[in-house]
Parts: sequence; structure tokens; C-alpha cells
Amino acid sequence: MKVAALLMAAGRGERLGGAEPKQFLPLLGRPVLRHAAEALLRDGLVDAIQPVCADAERVRVNALLEGLAALPAVAGGATRQASVRAGLEALEARAPTIVLVHDAARPVVPAGTVAALLAALAEAEGAIPAQPVADTLKLAEGETVLRTMPRDGLFRAQTPQAFRFPLLLALHRAAEEGATDDAFLLEAAGHAVRLVPGSESNVKITLPGDLERVEATMTRDMLPRVGTGFDVHRLVAGRPLFLCGVEVPHSMGLDGHSDADVGLHALCDAIYGALAEGDIGRHFPPSEAQWKNADSAAFLRHAAGRIAARGGVLANADVTLICERPKITPHAPAMITRVASLLGVDEGRVSVKATTTERLGFPGREEGIAAQAAVSLLVPA
Repeated sequence: MKVAALLMAAGRGERLGGAEPKQFLPLLGRPVLRHAAEALLRDGLVDAIQPVCADAERVRVNALLEGLAALPAVAGGATRQASVRAGLEALEARAPTIVLVHDAARPVVPAGTVAALLAALAEAEGAIPAQPVADTLKLAEGETVLRTMPRDGLFRAQTPQAFRFPLLLALHRAAEEGATDDAFLLEAAGHAVRLVPGSESNVKITLPGDLERVEATMTRDMLPRVGTGFDVHRLVAGRPLFLCGVEVPHSMGLDGHSDADVGLHALCDAIYGALAEGDIGRHFPPSEAQWKNADSAAFLRHAAGRIAARGGVLANADVTLICERPKITPHAPAMITRVASLLGVDEGRVSVKATTTERLGFPGREEGIAAQAAVSLLVPA
């Protein structure tokens, strides 16, 4: 292995507030740390990622990084410095030449950053992305300004930071606690650290409002796409009734090869249509026995995965169920919760409602139930 990257995900993010550590918060339908990992791997210059997290979160982190070139997560320490050392120790047997250290709370690594860092290591033992300080700096005591500080030569350090692996491991093993970042250890030992251009988009999610700022940056160059879907199944005796992922008490259920959930089927078709990827029958042919009586939740998870694979995000989804009975309104909140969970989005982005046909046609005669769905996506141009 030539290049490895530590993904530091052991922090609690107390300044952001909330019960969930910031690296696990949803951002455009995926956790922040998933975005950070994908950004590190995007240019194909990093061979593998070594996640470092709280011991209790290791299983969760492994699941969130499934499908990526990520090694099994290792437990961090009481401080960031201790956590980095734990990650380096875990990588030692793989003997990488270079290691990057990146904050899992930085979901955007601008294109070209990793390449610039690796190029800088040809002339130095360490390299970091940084931006010059542009604002006037004030030294204060409490709320009183004492004096203005010179800002010439001052830079704001970002991650990922890049180092020669054997040197960084040796410095961590010998260091006392107190380093503010890994470049500090090289500086203290007299080793050269080069700067490469940082970016305003490389935001570390720290304070309330940072998530919204990052989301605005990430969606700036995306294009909206709209899809619609429609499905219908007849009602029969002896089958459970599933609508939008929820089993609804009723004297009859929907007939079909799978569980015949018209709400989820229409929603899948809407998503596949927005992505120009056919319909649900293309992805899950009814002629295949493996989908006999299948839970349609698997279909919607697949559709959500296709959005993520295209680098897109679901802006909203709207499902209308068309039937005389059962009454949908009492079950709509549970349906919204279920659909949002399957899609990995906030419930505020999902609508489930119902209408009748005033007793006209097959829904009016209670022979079947229909559903129509519409979605709006944002997908990279």
C-alpha cells in the first residue's frame, strides 16, 4: 500500500449541539462521514481508508462505509492525538509510504487537493491545505478589545494533511499530549511542512448553520430532475395489505408477485424515471422467483441507492394512494416515517396522502388500489 488515509470520526461535536455526533448527521441523504470518505477516494489516489472512531461506534461506521475501500474501523483514544496514534498503529502492518489525516466532519475535499498534497511531499516531510487569514484579527479580554494583531503570514489550516508514514508514526509515539494538529509534531521536531492552497468549500462542520452552508455548496452545480410513477394492484382475500411500507389492517390485501405495495412501487418508478433508469420491472423482474412475496422495502432501498450512486439527493417525494377503503389518514404518519427511513431523508421531505374516485372505476368499486408518486432530485450535471 502506498497511500492510506485516516478518517478521524471519534469526536463528539459538542459545539454543534444535539444528541448525534456531527460526523453521523445526514447531509444530502447520506452521513457526513460517508461524504468525507468518498471525497478522499474520488481521485483514485488513496488506496484505502482507515476509520478511527469511538469503540461503541465501530460496527456503525463499518456499515456506513460499506462498499468503499475502507478497512475495519479501530477505536480511538481520549484525545484526537491519541486517536491518530491508534489509527497509525493499525496501519503499521500495511506499511504505507504516505498517510493522510482527515476530519470526518469535513465532507468536501476539493478536486485536486489530494494530488497537490502528494506532489508537495516530494520536497517536504509534510503538507497541509491552508488559506491565508483575510479578516482583521483582534486580541480581546472578555468583550473588550486589547489590540489589533498582525495577520501577515497567518494561515487557516485544513485537512486532509499529508505526511510520510514512518515519520509521523515515530513522532506520535514519542510525543506528549497537546498537539493541535499533526503538522505541529513535524514543526516541533524541525521538519519542513509545505502549504498547498486550501478552499472555502472545505468546511469543518462545527457550529449550527455549517450543515446548511455545506449543503448549499454541494448542490450549487446540480441540476433538478423530476420523475413520476404509477402502480395498481387488485384486492384479494387471504393476503396482508401493505401500503407505503406499513401493514394496514384490512379484510383484503393486494395481489402481486411481491408484497404488491403500490405506494412503494409507484415511488420506485418515480425515482428510476427521474434518473432515466427504466422502471421497477427492469430492476426486479416479476419473472424471477427470488422476488416472490418480497418486501418492497428492498426495492425502495435500491432506488435510494441509485440516487446516491449518481451523486444526487432527493429533494422531496409525494405519494398519493387512491382507494375507497381502508382509510389512509390514520396510517399516513407511520407511512411517512417508514418511507423517509428507507430513503434516508428527513420526514419533512416526504408526503403521503390519499384520495378516492368518488366510487367510480375499479378503486371506487373496491376492486383494487392505485398509487401515483412524484419525486424531485438534484443530480450532478
